[in-house]
Amino acid sequence: MMRNLVNGAVGGALATAVYSAMLMAADRAGLLEEPPPRRFARMTLRGADKPKKGENVLGTIAHFAFGSTCGSVLGLLSAGQRVPVPIGTAYGLLVWYFGYQGLAPSIGAYPPVPKDRVGRQAALLAGHLMWGTALAVALNRLRTEKAPLTAELAPRVREQVRRVIPTPEPVAATRT
Repeated sequence: MMRNLVNGAVGGALATAVYSAMLMAADRAGLLEEPPPRRFARMTLRGADKPKKGENVLGTIAHFAFGSTCGSVLGLLSAGQRVPVPIGTAYGLLVWYFGYQGLAPSIGAYPPVPKDRVGRQAALLAGHLMWGTALAVALNRLRTEKAPLTAELAPRVREQVRRVIPTPEPVAATRT
């Protein structure tokens, strides 16, 4: 389980590097106004209305920490098995949705997706789809078990779940 967590964190960091390159391209194309990691960092520092020393470094650290954390979740869910690339891409979509429809509007960083600029959200969505795809590829390269991910949990994972959540004993029917 720990290996899956670490592989997810490493995979998430690698995928975040891919996503960061996409953000830089979108920023240079004028689609973002301000890259989200920098905006989030600026909001945590005093005087959010003007640029501050260190906001780029803080934003980058926070971005990689968030990407690694989200990668760890998929690493744990995959139980060390192969993650189909479409599952990784869908996971990237899920992270984008919760980030830009939930988290970012709730802290005032960006408006909800329907009220935001289409160009910015298209770039952020494309970046998250790339992130999820890169995460799946990284997890598949880092994993040690070679079995494909199936709907059935691997026997080892099933046993771990049983230790945490024991199977209830069947209740005998009583006749009255």
